Amino acid sequence: MNYYYITGTASGIGKELALQLLQNPLNKVIGISRNNSIIHSNFEFHQVDLSDVDAVCNFKFKAHSPAEKISLINNAGMLGEVKHVGKLNATAIAQNYLVNLVALSILTNSFINFYNSSPAEKIILNVSSGAGKAPVDGWAAYCASKAAVDMFSRVVDEEQKIDAAGKEQNFKIFSVAPGKVDTAMQTEIRKASKKDFSNVQNFIDFKNQDQLISPQAVAEKYIQLLENADKIKGTVFSLRELN
Repeated sequence: MNYYYITGTASGIGKELALQLLQNPLNKVIGISRNNSIIHSNFEFHQVDLSDVDAVCNFKFKAHSPAEKISLINNAGMLGEVKHVGKLNATAIAQNYLVNLVALSILTNSFINFYNSSPAEKIILNVSSGAGKAPVDGWAAYCASKAAVDMFSRVVDEEQKIDAAGKEQNFKIFSVAPGKVDTAMQTEIRKASKKDFSNVQNFIDFKNQDQLISPQAVAEKYIQLLENADKIKGTVFSLRELN
């Protein structure tokens, strides 16, 4: 059996990933989210608010035997309040980092600690963003948290190389940006005012000109990555770079 822990399975990319993985009877999906709309015999749901540090710390991974592959997909993320720094709500800033970075870091730490001795193939896939590579006005916390996800992933990859001591890495980790996806986050972006986000019209045009990628197409590519992780070089990249 293959086991996939996925955060943010309530909607968007996370839900589509879960649904597509569940088409294979050899896959079991464990969803970690505030809400659930998936009913399947191979789906297990855990209600966790990822902005609640105690709830994230209390989440427990399970022993799976036999297991061919065990994966953690840190998909959940939030854009947060779209305003310039100096006008942001302090609680909103904290919540953004908690969901986008802190929960991801805690779960990754727990995942590596728990499955370190498992003989299964082990993969960590962090859903990052192009916003982590270039500044976007009004998105300070989102850009910063996604940039941190990329660096966190690079550090984990480096540590795995050191711990392997000449052997094959025990865990494979990737931080992969999906591109502009037609999700609820895009809807939030289009609602922003121009004074808070100068490029809002571009995002309205992306939708009107049918330039957004569907969650289904993105999920298919992420699954290709998960199924071919041993052949993929690099840690931080975008889906469009994946052949």
